[in-house]
Amino acid sequence: MVTLVSELRPDSCVVAEVRPSPNQSERKDGALPDMIVLHYTGMRDNEAAIRTLCNPVSEVSAHYVVLQDGYIVQLVAESRRAWHAGVSYWAGQTDINSCSIGIEIANPGHDHGYPDFPRRQIAAVTALCRSILARHQIPADRVLAHSDIAPARKQDPGEKFPWKLLAESGIGLWVKPAPLIQMGQIYVLGDTNPAIEETQRLLARYGYGVTPTGYLDSPTRDAVAAFQRHFRPMRVDGVLDVSTTTTLKALLAARDARLNSIQPS
Repeated sequence: MVTLVSELRPDSCVVAEVRPSPNQSERKDGALPDMIVLHYTGMRDNEAAIRTLCNPVSEVSAHYVVLQDGYIVQLVAESRRAWHAGVSYWAGQTDINSCSIGIEIANPGHDHGYPDFPRRQIAAVTALCRSILARHQIPADRVLAHSDIAPARKQDPGEKFPWKLLAESGIGLWVKPAPLIQMGQIYVLGDTNPAIEETQRLLARYGYGVTPTGYLDSPTRDAVAAFQRHFRPMRVDGVLDVSTTTTLKALLAARDARLNSIQPS
C-alpha cells in the first residue's frame, strides 16, 4: 500500500511534529531499511533547512530532522524512500536511499562555524535511533555518517559528532581510537606500498568504496579521512598512519566478535 504524503503519521512517539515532504518514492525492489545514515543540515537557519527538504525543486529530503533543543520533525515515513544519500556507496550497495533511514541533525556545519552538538539534541538523536532500532533490524556497523557513504563529497555530521555516546547507548559500533604517535610509517596521497594495499582491503572489508591497489589515490585518501572523522576524530587529515590502521583493525575485530556472538549455536 502506498503511503501518500497527506497520510503521513509519526512512526515514533519521540516525533513532535510531522511536515510531509513530497521528495520521496517507493523503496526499490522491496528493500527494507537496514541502515541509519546521520547528516547535518549545513545551514544556519533551521526553518530554511526544513523548507529545502520539503521543496520539490530541491529533490532532497530525509525521514527526520532533529533540532538543537531536541525537537524532532518527521518528513517521510520510514516505509518510504527519502532522498538524502545522493551518489553514495557502502559494502557493495549504491542505492543507499532504498535501504536506509536518513536523519538530518540541525547544525550549520563546517562552512558556518561548526558548533558543538548540544546535549539535548544528542539525547533526542539517541532516543530516535533507539526507536528506529526497535522497529528495524539494523546492524551496529550500519549506523553511518553521510561522510562514510560519500567520502569524496561529504563531511557530515563531522568529527564533533559524539559517536562514542551513541555506542554507549547501543547505537552503532565504536572502539577506543588508537593514540596518535610520532613513530611509525605514514603514507600520503601518491604513495605506493604493500601496507597501503592491506589497509585498502581493510577499509573495503568494513564497507568503504576503495579498490586495493597499493597506491594511495584520492578515493583512498577520502575514505581514510571519512574513517577518521567517525572513528579517530582527534586528527582528520586523510594521512594513513599507525593510529588510523590500528583503530581500523580494532573496529573490524569488534565487528567480527559481535557477529560471532549473535550467530546461532
